[in-house]
Order: sequence, then structure tokens, then C-alpha cells
Amino acid sequence: MMNKIKTLVVAFLLIGFSSFAQTSNQPIKIGYTNVEYILLQLPESRQIESELKTHSTQLENQLKTKYSEYETKLAALEKGASTMDKVVRDDKERELMNMQNSIQEFQRNAQASLQQKEKSLVDPVINKIDQAIKDVAKENGYTWVISNQALLSGPEDGDISPLVLRKLGVDPSKVTEQPAPAATNPASTTTTPAKAPVKTTPAKKK
Repeated sequence: MMNKIKTLVVAFLLIGFSSFAQTSNQPIKIGYTNVEYILLQLPESRQIESELKTHSTQLENQLKTKYSEYETKLAALEKGASTMDKVVRDDKERELMNMQNSIQEFQRNAQASLQQKEKSLVDPVINKIDQAIKDVAKENGYTWVISNQALLSGPEDGDISPLVLRKLGVDPSKVTEQPAPAATNPASTTTTPAKAPVKTTPAKKK
């Protein structure tokens, strides 16, 4: 999830709230915030992590079932190959190859499924944060709002994060002072299992 947020944060660097721009004879007022930090303070953040973990676990369990079935049939073939008729043995080898391909395809589909799930959960929250930032900027006369990740120096009163949090119903005095460490992306761990083993071709019957 954090990779998705970081991408969206970069997009925020390109957003100028020109709709809030003041007339040319008024000073420019620039504010800054941290979208990732704000998201991590919202109750939705914990819900997103929980749902992604559940989805990831379900996919991983399905993969383990497929992998276990493959290993069982591979072991049976290796054990009985010497007594099998060639036609039967060739048929079982083809079956194992198809199972291996199926496992690899499932891995790819699982990755895509998790990414889609992540997007469906994160996008609405990011949109809500985006709207809150725009509302705060308009209400407080900010001409531009940028990400503090691109800020080299600036006054403390330029940080609009507390205002945005209040707009989103979160008490700024009860949140962490710094952004929490990026959560482990389940897409890069539990849903990316090792490749299925290379098929072992049993010795041909003499």
C-alpha cells in the first residue's frame, strides 16, 4: 500500500491549487502537507491494511493448496515411474507440466488481484484527502499547497496537516508526530511465492 501512496504523493507535487489563487495585488500564500502522513492517521488506513492482509492470505492459501497437490503428484510419478507404461508416464508428465503452468499463472493473477484490491481501497481515501486539502486551502487563502517531501525549508505555520486532519474528523493532538514506518506490501511478500520446481523427468523404462 505504501508504494501506491508514494506514487500519489509524487502526483501531489504537480498540483497547484490555482482555483484558490488570489488576485495579482495580493501576496502568494504557500502551504505544505504530507499525504502519506495524513492517510496513516485515518481509521481507514488500518481497515485498508486489514483487508489487504485478509485478501493476501486467501490467495496465499489457494496457492499453497495448488503447490501441495503438484508436489504430491510429482512424488508419486518419481516413485512409480519405473513400473509405469510409457503412455501412462507421458500422460502424467504432461499433467504435471500443466499444473506447473497453472501455478505460475495463478501467481501472476494473484499479484494483479492484490494490486487491484489495493487500488479500490486506497483511491477513495486519497480522493477524500485531496478534497480536504482543497477545502483547507480555499478556507485559509492558500494559493499553493505542496508536499513537504519536496520542501527544503519553510515556516512551521505553513504546515496545513493539522487543519486537514481536523477537516477529516481527526484530532491532531492525538496523532503520531511523525509518519509511521511504511507497512510491508503484502503484494511483495505473501503473494509472490517461489516458482514451482522444475519438472523432474524420471528415468526411462528400459
